[in-house]
Amino acid sequence: MQTKTRRQLATPGAIIPPVPAMLLTVAGHADEPDEISVVFSFVINYSPAQIGISVNHEHIALQRVRQHGEFVLNVPVVSMIAAFDRADMNSKKSADKFAITGLTRGKASTVNAPTIIESPIHVECRVFDEVTLPPNRSMFLASVEATSVIDGVCDEDGTLIVKNVPFFGMTVGSGEFYTMGKRVGHIGQSVGRDDIKY
Repeated sequence: MQTKTRRQLATPGAIIPPVPAMLLTVAGHADEPDEISVVFSFVINYSPAQIGISVNHEHIALQRVRQHGEFVLNVPVVSMIAAFDRADMNSKKSADKFAITGLTRGKASTVNAPTIIESPIHVECRVFDEVTLPPNRSMFLASVEATSVIDGVCDEDGTLIVKNVPFFGMTVGSGEFYTMGKRVGHIGQSVGRDDIKY
């Protein structure tokens, strides 16, 4: 491979393509409606299953997650991109995001939070820690209490069948959405293993 010239960007950037596209749902409060918001998310641990999210202090979701300590990560698919973007562009507003996005409200099985029916995967989470991230974000660390999927998303052993679901990710650094593309390998291939799921 030919060596290419590398240059330093004038402003440091978290250019990591792609990152998971997630729609967080969390219960409302008093006369405030349930919330849908776009958050950065990441896997902390596979077993036990633990998830992390990062939420901007200006987003309505921050106070709701703090109040309830429970939320659902709804994995969107390509057909939901318009709704995903509408939720993202309204994250600072207290409004009925289900009405704004046209998405359908469901109910989580274990935590007290709504779900998005159109999402093929619901990951129900309970917060166990919060870390303030200067200047304007908080990170919530959560245990996964339940996961539900529509038929065809996983096999009987719970292994994700990626080709069956048109996932997409967000490219931090260009603000674009990209689908998963083709399979190019798997974890453990260098040691002859095909049983690792994380």
